[in-house]
Amino acid sequence: MTGSTPADMVREITINLRLILVSGKTKEFLFSPNDSAADIAKHVFDNWPMDWEEEQVSSPNILRLIYQGRFLHGNVTLGALKLPLGKTTVMHLVARETLPEPNSQGQRNREKTGESNCCVIL
Repeated sequence: MTGSTPADMVREITINLRLILVSGKTKEFLFSPNDSAADIAKHVFDNWPMDWEEEQVSSPNILRLIYQGRFLHGNVTLGALKLPLGKTTVMHLVARETLPEPNSQGQRNREKTGESNCCVIL
C-alpha cells in the first residue's frame, strides 16, 4: 500500500484544468483525458462557479477554450492534446459565438501563389 488517498488516486488518472476568464478569475476542474472541449464547456456551464456569477453565459455552446494561444474545436479531447495526467494545465475560457478562421492557412496560400498585399504610390 502506497498510502495514497482516494483523492490522490483520482488526481493521478485525471487532468486538472485551471480555467482563466477574461476578467482574470480562475477555477480548477478535474477532467478525464477522454473529455472533449465541448464536454468541458458543458460541464463548466452546468457547474458555473458562484464567484463567476458576473460572467455567466446563456449557453454552453458559446464557451470556447484557448490552449497555447489557439482555440480548441469542440471535438478535441484532452488526451489528443497529450496533457499530463495528475498535473495542472492552464487554459483560457471565453464566450464567443464562433471560432475564428485559421489565418495561417491563408497566409501559406498567399506565399505559394506569389500574391502580395503591397501597394506602391508614385
